[in-house]
Amino acid sequence: MVVARVRTVEFVGAIGAAGQKPPRDLPQIAIAGRSNVGKSSLLNRLVGRKSLARTSKQPGRTREINFFLVDDRYMLVDLPGYGFAKAPKTVRKKWGRLIDGYLRRTPKLLGLVLLVDARRGLTDDDERMIEFLGATGTPTLFALTKTDKLNRSARGRATKKLREALDLDADQLVETSARTGAGVDTLRESIAALLAEAKTG
Repeated sequence: MVVARVRTVEFVGAIGAAGQKPPRDLPQIAIAGRSNVGKSSLLNRLVGRKSLARTSKQPGRTREINFFLVDDRYMLVDLPGYGFAKAPKTVRKKWGRLIDGYLRRTPKLLGLVLLVDARRGLTDDDERMIEFLGATGTPTLFALTKTDKLNRSARGRATKKLREALDLDADQLVETSARTGAGVDTLRESIAALLAEAKTG
C-alpha cells in the first residue's frame, strides 16, 4: 500500500480546559504517550515538517491539546504527555481532566496512537492509559519510539515483549524512529486505514 505524503498541514488551535471543543468538526487521530517519549518529533516526521510541533528536551512542555489540520481532511491531535512527576500536582490533575474529557467526549475521535519508548518498555502510566482506552473503546495503535537507540536484537526483544504483554496483532504495533524515519510510512498507512475504516463503517 502506498500512502501519499502530506500535502498541507497547519496548526488550527488548542484547548486547555476540560469541556472546550476542538477547533474543527473533522475526523481526529490523537497521539499520546509519556512525557519525553518523542511525541512532537514523531508528529513532525509524520507530516514531513521539521518544526510544526515544538520539540524540547524538557519533559512536560506540551500543556494543551494541540490540533493540526492535515490536507483539509482530518486533524492530528497532540495530547499533553503524561507521567511527568516534576509537574505540580494541581497541574498534573488538570492535564488528567483535560485528556479524560477529550477522549470521552469527542465523537470525531477515530483512534489513538500510543507511543512507548523502546528503551523503557511499558510503564505503570502507560498501563493506566491502556486500561482507560480500553474502557472508552478507543481504537488504539502502538508505536515503539527511539528504536534507533537499540541494536537489531534489542529492538526485536522490545517489540516481542510489548506484543506479548498486550496480545497485539502484527499490524497494531510499529517500530519507529523520528531521527531516521524508520517505520514512519508504515505508521502513516495504519492511520490511513483507521480513517478509511471510519469512512466506510
